[in-house]
This record gives sequence, C-alpha cells and structure tokens, in this order.
Amino acid sequence: RDVQRLHIGYMGCHAAINGLRAARGLVNAHPDACVLVCAVELCSLHYRFSWDSERIVGNALFSDGAAAIVGAHADDRATDNWQVVDTGSFLFPDSRQAITWRIGDHGFEMTLANTLPEMIERHLQPWLEPWLAAHSLAIDAIGSWAIHPGGPRILEAVENGLGLSQSVTRTSHDVLQDLGNMSS
Repeated sequence: RDVQRLHIGYMGCHAAINGLRAARGLVNAHPDACVLVCAVELCSLHYRFSWDSERIVGNALFSDGAAAIVGAHADDRATDNWQVVDTGSFLFPDSRQAITWRIGDHGFEMTLANTLPEMIERHLQPWLEPWLAAHSLAIDAIGSWAIHPGGPRILEAVENGLGLSQSVTRTSHDVLQDLGNMSS
C-alpha cells in the first residue's frame, strides 16, 4: 500500500524512455530504491473500423504488448549491469503534423505523415553525433542498436541516416517482424 506510483501516459513511442528516465532519477535520488517500470500498450482498444485509409494504416501498424524492467542504483563494482547513462530528445523542424494523436468522438485518432522516414533520415545524424560526442562516443563505436521498430521505413531511415548496417540493427528488425510496432 505504501508503494509510490508514477503514471507516465499518453506519450506513445517515447513513453518507455520517459519511464526509464524517471526510474533513473528515482534510484539516483534514493540509492536503496528498487523501481519497477511497466510499459503497456493496448492499441487494439482504439481500432477504428472504417475505410479511411489513414485509420487503416494506423490500425495495421500498432499491436498490443507489455514489457517490464526492475531497476536499482548501479553498483560500481558490477561490470555486466545494463545502465541508463543518459537520455535525450530532439524536435525535428517543421514536424508538427508528422505524427498526430488526438482523442476524438470515436476513440484515439492518429495520423502519420509519409514524410516521417525522410525527416528521420535527414535530421537524426546531425543531432545524434554531438550528443554521443558529449559522452566520448561516436556512431561507429556503438556495437548494437535498439531502434524503435516503428515500421520497415523507420528502421531503414535510421540505418540510412546513420550509415548503419542491418547487422547492428537486426534485433529491431526481429522485434518488428515477430511482434509488430507496440507503440511505446
């Protein structure tokens, strides 16, 4: 009954990252804390059964799913622990209408611009390189990538924009193929 709870909702594709960001802040502020982060997507609750092509695409892309992780303060002696070192975000120029999501009379209404992959390919690398450099890293120093599997064109845009081969993005392709795009 005395467990502290924090709801991070209605953020779609980046909600899990914000959950990890909040967990990191909590365990850094309270080193004895143990944090459970749950990401649950029930996209099928919002299916719209109509012949509107934009709605059909939205229904086809997103699937239900859930994942959880338990986090605690990093033990400096452990070398095999996965750690959230930092997070970042960047708002692409002229992207206000690239992804829209609103609550309408019949549930959630989402639109995806067909220019989204092009925006990712054009703007990701110029933002990511300096961000990685601030951590003494470079794109080619990353051995594997966990890319949000938003669709084949999204994965391809990230690979093209960053000059990555599918050998370092294989897990993201496998997740998309086996599970679909589960939003966050």
